[in-house]
Amino acid sequence: MSSRPAVRVVTDSTACLPDDAARAAGVVVVPLRVLTGAEVRREGTDVGPDEVAERISAGERLTTSQPPPADLLEAYRAAAGAGARAVVSVHLSGDLSGTVGAAEHAGQRAMLPVRVVDTRTVAMALGFAATEAARCAAAGHDAAHVADRALQVARSSETVFLVDSLDHLRRGGRLSAPAAALGTALGVRPILGVRDGRIELLQRVRTRGAATERLVERAARHAEGLERPGVAVHHLGAPDRAEAVATTLGVRLGADVVVTPVGAVLGAHAGPGALAVSVAELGAHTH
Repeated sequence: MSSRPAVRVVTDSTACLPDDAARAAGVVVVPLRVLTGAEVRREGTDVGPDEVAERISAGERLTTSQPPPADLLEAYRAAAGAGARAVVSVHLSGDLSGTVGAAEHAGQRAMLPVRVVDTRTVAMALGFAATEAARCAAAGHDAAHVADRALQVARSSETVFLVDSLDHLRRGGRLSAPAAALGTALGVRPILGVRDGRIELLQRVRTRGAATERLVERAARHAEGLERPGVAVHHLGAPDRAEAVATTLGVRLGADVVVTPVGAVLGAHAGPGALAVSVAELGAHTH
């Protein structure tokens, strides 16, 4: 695997990639922003998920924003300075954030060609797409092939999640008011999913325990249909529940399961107690 591939892969912090995984794959991660009062703070550098959970629990309302184009441009120019001849910039759904637009704007000013990929997903479904794309780049493939690989993995993916309250998603405009009303009716626990770039209400369950079981079942069924599934469990302030879900999935699927916090930006929209599973196909491809 080349240490300096001709194509460099850039993604954003909503990929929820653990630092060691990003470094090992050679993926550059550009942080989104969390706005706390008058401060604008970079995810993963200036603010983390634990602080976000504490602030939300204390009643604070947080907002988020995409990276400024200047940050993405800096990443692209750094890649050029390190010898890259092209960049593939792989990002969360354009329906959930303006990051894709910021990347396209920055790419017009870069010193090398930039292909921007709207994965129509988020969290480790995005993370898996970025790392698999980087492996293609390290194997010597061109930017078109690398971008296609990112889309292939993203389209194979499913992300399902639970939240303790839909208010954060509704206030942030990530879930429609009618869907939020349906999800909270009669005290049910909603199961949500990312479908074609948008967050949708998939199912309503009466209790947290039953909802967690359905979450595991949906993720496992999707993974069992894949040749080599990548599986990740995310949480915000619920590490024990996340570990229990990961153990169950690992035993059922015979696969290693990544456990990682959702990150500050996604956490600001999901709220404390959020639990998610991302599954994607990592096989069915030869570099």
